Amino acid sequence: MAIMVVIALSALALRAATEKILNVTCAQNEATAQATLKAIAAALDSYARDNQGVYPKSVSSLIQSNPVYLDKDYIADSPIKGYTYNCTRLDVSGYNCYAFPSRCKLTGNFAFTVTTGGILISEDCSTKE
Repeated sequence: MAIMVVIALSALALRAATEKILNVTCAQNEATAQATLKAIAAALDSYARDNQGVYPKSVSSLIQSNPVYLDKDYIADSPIKGYTYNCTRLDVSGYNCYAFPSRCKLTGNFAFTVTTGGILISEDCSTKE
């Protein structure tokens, strides 16, 4: 009987520790995703400012241009820290890019979208699945 109680308490403690680690990891991934989207938006806006208000047609243009506006192609290198990145709209008049957790509620709890002008929006990832 005592062994069963010890096993039950150990399982409970392990579950609590696992949830805590998962929450911390998700929070770190979410912070990275927001920072990455802000960097992409800043690079896109800088490119447009330097090119008479015209945005590039691809993120790779930001890496291959002179000057370089972005350090790497986050879309091609996805997933990064549990998030997948993409730009659903990237044309001469603006952009709409997003970061979505690779596994909703495991690698992140929120999906993030950034639109022309650097407007960042977040929503629960389970509403987007």
